[in-house]
This record gives sequence, structure tokens and C-alpha cells, in this order.
Amino acid sequence: MIEVSIRDLRNHGGDVVDRAARGERITITRSGRPVAELRQLANEPLTAEELIARRRHVQPVDYAKMRAELDSIIDPSL
Repeated sequence: MIEVSIRDLRNHGGDVVDRAARGERITITRSGRPVAELRQLANEPLTAEELIARRRHVQPVDYAKMRAELDSIIDPSL
């Protein structure tokens, strides 16, 4: 988590809010002590039409390739 002083928030508020909008959680501090948290709001739910449109652009999963990649990363003794 990132800490930003109230002074920096005042002087660079737009940049700090942009970072929060991109998903960063930011702790606001006063005299070095945390006093608030700035974070992205939850997104509105997608409609069925939006989900279907997004699905058209998703690449199919190659399960054999995915399994091979996982096997190369995970210790088989676990």
C-alpha cells in the first residue's frame, strides 16, 4: 500500500486520484500517521450484452500448454 501525506494529496490530488482509479490503495497520512484510505470504487456490473461482446474476443484456452507451464513452475514434491 502506498502512503501519501495530506500535503502531497493537496498538491498532487489529480495524480493521486488517478492512481487510485487504476486500482492502487493509497493511505493518506497526517504527521506520518495513517488517517484515511483512498481506493477505487467497485465497478458497475456488466450487462449480459456487454459480457457476450467481451466473450467474442477471448482466446480459447490450450489446457495441455497450461498444464505443461504449471508443471514447469510447481514443485512436484508438494
